[in-house]
Amino acid sequence: MTVDIIQPDWPAPVNIKALSTTRVGGVSTGPYSSFNLATHVDDLPEHVLQNRQRLRERFHLPAEPVWLNQVHGVAVVDAAVATADAEVAADASYTDRRNRVCAVMTADCLPLLFCNRAGTRVAAAHAGWRGLQAGVIEATVAALGETPAQLLVWLGPAIGPDAFEVGDEVRAAFMTELPDSEVAFVASRPGHWLADIYQLARMRLHRLGIESVYGGQFCTYTDAQRFFSYRREPTTGRMATLIWRE
Repeated sequence: MTVDIIQPDWPAPVNIKALSTTRVGGVSTGPYSSFNLATHVDDLPEHVLQNRQRLRERFHLPAEPVWLNQVHGVAVVDAAVATADAEVAADASYTDRRNRVCAVMTADCLPLLFCNRAGTRVAAAHAGWRGLQAGVIEATVAALGETPAQLLVWLGPAIGPDAFEVGDEVRAAFMTELPDSEVAFVASRPGHWLADIYQLARMRLHRLGIESVYGGQFCTYTDAQRFFSYRREPTTGRMATLIWRE
């Protein structure tokens, strides 16, 4: 089976390589069918290893990605010093080294890729609503150490604005910290709102002065053929979104 991927639609320098996987093209079965890349979801370990090997070989990765133990927080790790065989608890990684692959895994949460216009620094971040509200974007940008005008950002596949229902407490958490976040919520039923995670991310990037933002047109929940979705099926696999510099 051919591995199906999404390539970011952004004007990154030619030495910046990036991709986001879908659920298509692997060997996993059942609810993990078929290109699950996560070891923590009770898929057969041998299937995950085969899928990761297929990822490396099919897309000529220069090294094993730096897989993270994602905890919906704001910790950012330097991929140049992290080891690929020991997952560190963090929700983003960055590097200025060549051939170090930053990666995050998602199944509804928002993956973000960052690079600078010079093609010398890259980062990947995982943003569920908790991490987004807590400041994982801001922490990743701070780790990159670039001026906002020098950064490009791509928003990968996440749950869409017509499917991401949250409670009053989620809306209140965003509005307390950034009152303008109100526009990203639409009432759905008493005490519940449809949240636009893409818009919430763009607003936070805009507040940092980052205007070159791309992507954000997918919905992992409604497109069951291409994407895993935890909201749709709690027992499911994970896609990966990766970036590196040559």
